[in-house]
Amino acid sequence: MNPVRSWENRKFEPNESKNVARKLMDFLKEDSWQSWIVSLILLVILIRFVFFPLLSLVTNGPLPLVVIESCSMYHEYDLKEWWSLNEDWYSSKNITEKKFESFSFKNGLNKGDVIFVWSRSEPELGDVVIFEPNPEASAQHPIIHRIISTAPYATKGDHNQGQLPPETNIPKDSVLGKAVAKIPLVGWIKLIFFEFTKTESQRGLCK
Repeated sequence: MNPVRSWENRKFEPNESKNVARKLMDFLKEDSWQSWIVSLILLVILIRFVFFPLLSLVTNGPLPLVVIESCSMYHEYDLKEWWSLNEDWYSSKNITEKKFESFSFKNGLNKGDVIFVWSRSEPELGDVVIFEPNPEASAQHPIIHRIISTAPYATKGDHNQGQLPPETNIPKDSVLGKAVAKIPLVGWIKLIFFEFTKTESQRGLCK
């Protein structure tokens, strides 16, 4: 009679490992609520511990993907009409209509858009950047606005009437990166779970 091997001394054979993997794949293919839950858990783990670290390595930044959570970059009109309503403010900063038309995301960004943040190049005038507010500022989360001055860095939300206190003199090392691409409205998959925590005027789509 063969002696029983203890669990500590047991070694998995290659065929045994393949069987375990095959059984897991068969389980995930099942049309059951259990397999859906396990698939969702595995997807979250994959995104959190594999996809995002790799993306951060590529972009050289801590926040490679960011959801637009407010309407501060929203344009309620087409560019011509929007500019006619905002021309005076930007002209005072020596930004012309022609110059604005050359800016990235010249038509603004909508609440729920997901932006791809690149941190391997210096932001320029007109870029939409994400930056950490000063510790003294009331804002608790990174801000996503457009650069309207580079000496020093200063930003403004396209939809806002003016600048917020944290964005008039931004330290260079507070800028986390600039937006280079967007996926429209996909971020609502996340935002929908937090809408109830906002004031009534801040809920829903931008108007």
